[in-house]
Amino acid sequence: MSWENGLIVGILMSSFLPGVIIFMLPERSAALRTGLNLFGAGLKMVLVVIMDLAIYYGRIFQMRLELMEGVELFINADPLSAMFATLSSVLWLLTTIYAVGYLEGSPHRSHFFGYFSLCVTVTIGIAMAGNLVTFLLFYEMLTLTTYPLIIHRGTVESLRAGRKYLVYAFGGGGVFLFAVIWLHTLAGPADFSAAGLTPQLVERESPVLRCILLLMIVGVGVKAVLVPLHGWLPQAMIAPAPVSALLHAVAVVKAGAFGITRIVLDVFGVNNMIQLGLMPWLMAIAAATVIWGSLRAFQQDGLKQRLAFSTVSQVSYITLGVSLADHRLALIGGLVHLIHQGLMKITLFFCAGNLAETLGIHKISEMAGVGRRLPLTMAAFTVGALGMIGIPPTIGFISKWYLCLGALGAGNWWVVMVLIVSSLLNGAYFLPVIITAWFGKQQGPWPQERNFGRLETHWMLLIPPLVTALAVIAAGVIANAQFSPLTWVKFVVEDYSH
Repeated sequence: MSWENGLIVGILMSSFLPGVIIFMLPERSAALRTGLNLFGAGLKMVLVVIMDLAIYYGRIFQMRLELMEGVELFINADPLSAMFATLSSVLWLLTTIYAVGYLEGSPHRSHFFGYFSLCVTVTIGIAMAGNLVTFLLFYEMLTLTTYPLIIHRGTVESLRAGRKYLVYAFGGGGVFLFAVIWLHTLAGPADFSAAGLTPQLVERESPVLRCILLLMIVGVGVKAVLVPLHGWLPQAMIAPAPVSALLHAVAVVKAGAFGITRIVLDVFGVNNMIQLGLMPWLMAIAAATVIWGSLRAFQQDGLKQRLAFSTVSQVSYITLGVSLADHRLALIGGLVHLIHQGLMKITLFFCAGNLAETLGIHKISEMAGVGRRLPLTMAAFTVGALGMIGIPPTIGFISKWYLCLGALGAGNWWVVMVLIVSSLLNGAYFLPVIITAWFGKQQGPWPQERNFGRLETHWMLLIPPLVTALAVIAAGVIANAQFSPLTWVKFVVEDYSH
């Protein structure tokens, strides 16, 4: 086995093996469970960074395993894979730290952290899938590993949310499976390639390919929460805060957006998408989702529900950028938002978890004056919210700036209007929360206050949002640095600019 293959195996096994061991640990083995969690998360991040450096300097990471005649399990770590894998590994480490503190003293922690580790293993598999079959296998396993996390509390509400999630996820997965098989009968093994399908096939099978593309977008659009396929997400917010953070910033929702990106760029190919006339309707769906998610977020009093509908809107920025992929700047804006949205949204969910765990606050109407009780938590929340609005120098501004430049360069001025309206709506549903938290007058005691001594909350709940909030600002300030998210995305886009 070459060292490149060994590194790929190591990246996958660094979370899989600890997860399997954690399943077998008794609940009382808290120290060992925490040690395995942190060791696996730290090791994965180190190995992924090593892979990033090797890819940057031209190394190739590929593994093939024949499952049956004409069907291969193909792992291929390219720059786009590395981008998603890096986001997943870094945020998994921070979410692991947060989850250990959040679930301290809770029951069934071995069960939780076992599935938690398997979920990240599958997410990394999605990132490094080299063809549609491999992507499909990991994509379906993601449903199986996240369902137990959503229903972890075991309440009637969580079980109902879990059932709804399964209906949506397996429904979308079935549609996606059908589309993959259909395309396989026409084009054979669909390895991801910037060239996409052959021009001869596109010319010969245009109506069929349009239908297949529609089915694929529906299949992955469930997890990418495109309207009207988003209905499962708000109810899934009944899950613990670390799970919500994982769903929105690292795993399920981001896997759907990543799937759309792969389908457009590496299955069909940008030129073929344009020839088939499919880009405008994908753009329209993304734009409608951006506005609809923002309007629905504005109507929510539940903090996690408002953040959930915000995700519906914000993740579609990625699809919007991909639908404008024939213009380099728009594609940069969409892809870099995959990273930026993850950092901003995980910050907000960490802070929402702190409010719930420390003060029993779940609703925006209960947040008056909370900034004076949890100043560091609300400072991080403020940074994340301003990033979502797109206030410079946060990373949210970088994403929207490139999307606007790309839309104008492509002659789609109406997309710029969509982004402006979305930013105004972002301000309308985030700024009142910030103002109420910092300047509102507390009305009576907090719903359920816990005392953590000198610190405002448990230190393991405080460090992760502070780190990610700092990243939201730092990655915007040093956007043109050699190893910033923006610079890496420009490196990724080189593969699709020829």
